[in-house]
Amino acid sequence: MEIFRDRIEAGRMLAKQLKRYAGRKDVIVLALPRGGVPVAFEVAKALNAPMDVFVVRKLGLPGDEELAMGAVASGGVRVLNEQVVKWHHVPQTAIDSVAKREQLELERRERAYRGERPMPELSNRTIILVDDGLATGTTMKAAVTALRSYKPARIIIAVPTAPQETCKEFEEQVDVIVCATTPQPFWAIAAWYEDFRQTTDEEVRSILDEAAAKPAA
Repeated sequence: MEIFRDRIEAGRMLAKQLKRYAGRKDVIVLALPRGGVPVAFEVAKALNAPMDVFVVRKLGLPGDEELAMGAVASGGVRVLNEQVVKWHHVPQTAIDSVAKREQLELERRERAYRGERPMPELSNRTIILVDDGLATGTTMKAAVTALRSYKPARIIIAVPTAPQETCKEFEEQVDVIVCATTPQPFWAIAAWYEDFRQTTDEEVRSILDEAAAKPAA
């Protein structure tokens, strides 16, 4: 199984599997920050499509932070997993407390990444949602749920690497899922990159500034 040199190479390889969306006026590429941003930039360039970020913060269950009881996302969206909330008897005060904390971090990231630029129009668009890989897919699931509130025409998930079972789970949740590679055994996303250093807020801002300065023709 080939290992990606870095997120740039991964983005270019992923873009080859998305060629059918090139040059379409309805397409927008959204990245899950931070690691998804350099990948999405290569995809957007190859497809001649606009690009932005979609910031999502998982609402971890108090006492079991890995379990998502919901999420907050760009544009003031809050979604809850009612089953988790009900099953664990989470009081509204606890939900509000976690949501407030995560909303503050989301807003900090939005300011750091986008500055004064507004959220792009997403209704009736074909959204290609990009990350640098999927493991359990928890954050991506939260992003998809939140994106539905914007009433897009289609949601397409695109990642360079993910386990087969995770990709299969998403087949029923979105219109299309593109996993460029599905190595078995999977181990972890980082295992399939030579360079998997953390993408910084500054790098995200720089990439978004470049993307905004070169709108799709």
